[in-house]
Amino acid sequence: MADRKQTKEICTVLWLCIFWYAVSSTNNVVGKTVLNEFPYPLTMTMVQLLSITVLSGPLFNLWGVRKYVDIPWNYYLKLIVPLAFGKFIASVFSHVSIWKVPVSYAHTVKATMPLFTVILSRMIMGEKQTMRVYLSLIPIILGVGIATLTELSFDVIGLISALVATGGFSLQHIFSKKVLHDTGVHHLRLLHILGRLALFMFLPVWIFVDLFKLLDDNTLTFKNYRILGLLVTDGVLNWLQNIIAFSVLSLVTPLTYAVANASKRIFVIAVSLFILGNPVTATNVFGMMLAILGVLAYNKAKYDQRQKEKKETILPYNTQQGWQERNSLLLKENGYLNGGLSEYSNGYMKKIEANQANNNTYSFIPHATKGNLLFV
Repeated sequence: MADRKQTKEICTVLWLCIFWYAVSSTNNVVGKTVLNEFPYPLTMTMVQLLSITVLSGPLFNLWGVRKYVDIPWNYYLKLIVPLAFGKFIASVFSHVSIWKVPVSYAHTVKATMPLFTVILSRMIMGEKQTMRVYLSLIPIILGVGIATLTELSFDVIGLISALVATGGFSLQHIFSKKVLHDTGVHHLRLLHILGRLALFMFLPVWIFVDLFKLLDDNTLTFKNYRILGLLVTDGVLNWLQNIIAFSVLSLVTPLTYAVANASKRIFVIAVSLFILGNPVTATNVFGMMLAILGVLAYNKAKYDQRQKEKKETILPYNTQQGWQERNSLLLKENGYLNGGLSEYSNGYMKKIEANQANNNTYSFIPHATKGNLLFV
């Protein structure tokens, strides 16, 4: 029974990844096509956020997605609002990057996500990495550097925008996993919450920057059905891509997600080169592949680091210590604690107070332990 359930989960993740790769590559090709004819990346971001907001509510209710959970306002302001702000910032700069440079180059630059993850995890969580992890960043940096120096359509704004977007997406992945764990909110509801908040934050910026330009642009008319159709298609595809990405993130470990994301990047680069036909050199392609291989090497180094930490954790510190003392657990016969249960799971702490044990209730105290990365 357990093997059948595990096989079903693996097949579900596999099909989701295949669908994710197809939708993501199509979304990037459509997005680049739109921006070549309609150079308004902020408007494209606006359409995508509007699509998430409008489509998510009724369709999630139709699919029977679990309703919202009660999130305290202080937690909402501390994590949810910054997440939404980061979402629209990352989306805007991502669109600016594929507007200014080829899709293949933009995604090569986004392969620097492990570099941002290492830096941000050090700054935010105080986490140190092994030497192998640091060494795995070298081919990523070299690959992106080679691709940059040999890119025939290089643009400084495109490079900077891709780097800013990558940093924003790194933060999103780190804190989205934390919010999902802390609150128990459904991953698709979290997508809806972030999209709606980001839309309201972004609306004044879009009005000030793009709306007046669109009204003064005499070359654009509402009868240009091709552009309107591509914009709507891009919005729907982006919505689907977000749903699949959030679904995969909720089903697998951070390491598996990182590997799947790196594989998706290879697929998107290959499809964009084949369909859009932007000129590349052999050295340019070598730089792209070196960066992606660096990402895979980073994922393997992180996996080995985690396995070593896990092995060290379960080894006994002293053969004379009792099982309860080594694991900081004082268990009663019925499975509860004498003085309160502290159980570490995925870097967080659940606590059952002593006066609550008899009532079979517990209070949840989020507590990130040092060295736990939510996204790698």
